[in-house]
Parts: sequence; C-alpha cells; structure tokens
Amino acid sequence: MPLASSINKILGLLLVAACFWISCNDKKAAGVKGPKKIVPEEVYNIESMLSEPRTDSGNHLSAKVKGKLTAPYMLRVQRVDSPYAEFPRTLHVDFFNDSMVVESQMDALYGKYFNVQDKVFLRDSVVVKNILKGDTVHCQELWWDKNTERFTTDKPVRIYTKDKILFGTGMEADQNFRWYTIRKLTGTVLTAGNAIPK
Repeated sequence: MPLASSINKILGLLLVAACFWISCNDKKAAGVKGPKKIVPEEVYNIESMLSEPRTDSGNHLSAKVKGKLTAPYMLRVQRVDSPYAEFPRTLHVDFFNDSMVVESQMDALYGKYFNVQDKVFLRDSVVVKNILKGDTVHCQELWWDKNTERFTTDKPVRIYTKDKILFGTGMEADQNFRWYTIRKLTGTVLTAGNAIPK
C-alpha cells in the first residue's frame, strides 16, 4: 500500500510537471507566433497612370486615362484590413480631360492613399490648379475621393482667381477644379489680376 501511494504521488508530480512544461512552451510559442511585423515596400521614382475601365459599343474593354501620378518615393504597406500607400516626400498629379489635355494639377508635400476606401489624404502645402481657367486653391489638408472624383476639406482655404482671392473654411470641388464651393466664406480681396501665385 505505501508503494502504491508513493507511485501515485510520483505520477501526480510528473503530471503536474508535464502540464507546467507544456504551458510554458505554449506561452513561448505564442510569443513567437504573435502578430507579424509588417515591413513596408519602398518604391522610388513613381510614375503611375490613373484610369477607369470602360466598354465601347462592341463590348471591348478598355481604360480611360484620368490622370498621371509622379512621386520621388513611396511606401506601400500591405495590411490585410487596411492596405495603404504613403508618399512622404511630395507627390504631383496631372488630371486629364476627355481630350487627354492636362486640365488640372495637384501638388502636396505629403499624401496617403487608402486602397479599400479609394481615397487620398493630402497635407502640407497642398495646391490644386485648373490650368485652363487659371484658378488655384491653397490649403493645408485635402481629401480626394477617387469614386466621386471630388476634393473636400474642412480646413481653411485660399482660392486665387483672375480678379480676386477668396478666403474661407471648408471646400468641395471636382478633381479638375472646374467648380468649387466654399462652405464658409471669410473674406474676398479684389486684385488687378497680378496676385495669382505662379
């Protein structure tokens, strides 16, 4: 009887030790299997065409070029839930009209493209120009929605036209800056046409 009791105690201790060992190893393995570190891809001297698919009368699929993006540097982060591309060293976009003529241009010191939402966030010295009309908007932050082809901001804006400078807060405009709406106009300065920045 004492021998059976000793064997049971030894087996019990071995079982406890085995459970403890398995538990410790599971914790170590869990630490190793934790979330993967996402390493962004670096790309230099970007030149990318922005297009939309379309079908002609013969049901042939083609693409209509809407714009051209250029940037010296891009980081692409492939997150499963929210992949994005970041442009921390400036970006420039030429937007084309239906005749493939550059109708407007956009420049910013920083940009971030959210793939899932098809939206671009721009900040720091954002400038959008309508080349044909000559109107130019300056602001610190701006959103561009690829689906609606519109710019929006709730931050202060300055719009330079041929004969005036408009100041306001909040704006919506089409991507070619053919039309715009300032949500809260805070001032207007009439000019002789020479106050438009180059």
